[in-house]
Amino acid sequence: MTATPQKPEGVGNYSVCVIDGNGAVMFEGKVAAEPGALVSLIRKRAPQAARVGLETGATSPWLYHSLKKADLPVVLMDARHAHAALSMRPTKSDRSDARGLAEMLRMRWYRAVTAKSFTAHERMALLGARRHLVEIRVELDGQIRGLLKTFGLILGKGNTDALIRRAETLAEGNPVISSLVAKLAEVQRQVVAQIAALDRDIRHLVRSEPALKRFMTVPGVGPITALAFLSTIDDPERFKHARDVGPYLGLTPTRYQSGETDRHGRISKCGDAFTRTCLYEAANVLLTKVQQFSPLKAWGTRLVQRIGAKKARVVVARKIAVILRCIWVDGTEFWWTRQEAKMA
Repeated sequence: MTATPQKPEGVGNYSVCVIDGNGAVMFEGKVAAEPGALVSLIRKRAPQAARVGLETGATSPWLYHSLKKADLPVVLMDARHAHAALSMRPTKSDRSDARGLAEMLRMRWYRAVTAKSFTAHERMALLGARRHLVEIRVELDGQIRGLLKTFGLILGKGNTDALIRRAETLAEGNPVISSLVAKLAEVQRQVVAQIAALDRDIRHLVRSEPALKRFMTVPGVGPITALAFLSTIDDPERFKHARDVGPYLGLTPTRYQSGETDRHGRISKCGDAFTRTCLYEAANVLLTKVQQFSPLKAWGTRLVQRIGAKKARVVVARKIAVILRCIWVDGTEFWWTRQEAKMA
């Protein structure tokens, strides 16, 4: 028995296919979508399994770590790569997909994906919850502005509680509008309070994690960016070179080459979009807000003059990602001067 891949069929069960080294099917069936049942089936039907394949998905971290804990040779397969391969099959069904994944695993024609730790997923969930609350707050602010503008009441700029109090004051003359604004303002204040609570959790996490403190020595990098990078990368040692972090985060340009045609396109935007956005904002802060000189800022300023501000921010964001990975691995801090770099 050489391969035992599984294909998720839904929240109820999984389609399983077991094949030998020659590609002969040894078992096909379904099993409950629960790690214990999956492990029992593998030990019964494929006790000498060479590889156990799983497609990436919502439940793949849970299943991967459970199977890994059971000492099974589990492999996490890139779902996009698998989809491209399986799309050539004439029949689309869970059973057919499980068989296709088994063949891919047997021939080693797959792209393995690193499974992040549960700690990294918890931190990403924290950042995701905060991001969604911020989006809700922005929508509520816009709703209040639009509501008042219809009646000629201009609220002005800002997003603080003082602006909400001004909105309540402007709406006092109209009972209906005043009631609506009061309800929206109450929800907005609750959302702001929860955002502040999550910010306190993030600051507490930063104080307890030495790597995050070192990340924040880089100009432009704050708690949100530092935590997003830490959670997305999870294990810096899985990158052979620091420069590999840029492509992983989608900060390198795409390329199309065929015959005499060879052109570079926009950045690939692979990987986590939120972390990429945080790094872009960190680069923007470095180039526009940070006053203290550093070789990184001088280099970024020259890039702005040569290729323009937008492209320069992308390049500096990629450079910041490389620096953060180096800081993480080396246990050092950001070098503000060339003398510090020579002394390190």
